Amino acid sequence: MKIKQKSENIKWHEHKVSSKDREKLLGQKGVVLWFTGLSGSGKSTIANELAYKLHKMGKLAYVLDGDNIRYGLNKNLGFSPEDRDENIRRICEVSKLFADAGIITCTAFISPYKKMRNFCREIVGPRKFFEIYCKAALQTCEKRDPKGLYKKARGGKVKEFTGISAPYEEPENPEIIIDIDKYDIKESVEIILNKLRKEKII
Repeated sequence: MKIKQKSENIKWHEHKVSSKDREKLLGQKGVVLWFTGLSGSGKSTIANELAYKLHKMGKLAYVLDGDNIRYGLNKNLGFSPEDRDENIRRICEVSKLFADAGIITCTAFISPYKKMRNFCREIVGPRKFFEIYCKAALQTCEKRDPKGLYKKARGGKVKEFTGISAPYEEPENPEIIIDIDKYDIKESVEIILNKLRKEKII
């Protein structure tokens, strides 16, 4: 995916304080943990519990949640395929900056299309991007349905809803797969923490 640069007379300014300097100060590595999965698959819940656990460990983490981002940064975007792509593109660029600041950045977005998740991996960089697939059966997500969206989608009140009237393309080679039907929140967080320790992120 190529984005045309519209702005002219701009120049990228290097920081006097490097990313490695910030990581040394924080005692961790800045990365993007990209949570993806159907609505109701537990992305936001697990991401927030992980950030809380990291905070208790003295690590700096921040959750960029799909709904929260649409309140501000992406409030002008809907749910058409084009708007979904732009939604993910913007948050990808933001999460890259967060990671450069040395923050363990948890993004909780459905991000249904492989091309955009691959685009984000390319933008952030393979050593800083960890795709976490919250794998859950559609029936499980519908049963949870915390916002009542599946019911509305089934009734035709919500258009282009992922899993019902819009596609979700499963990750092919995610760094982590969390089987929601198998693991609870605490177990899911431990799986991710173990990966972060193994990769020497924390």
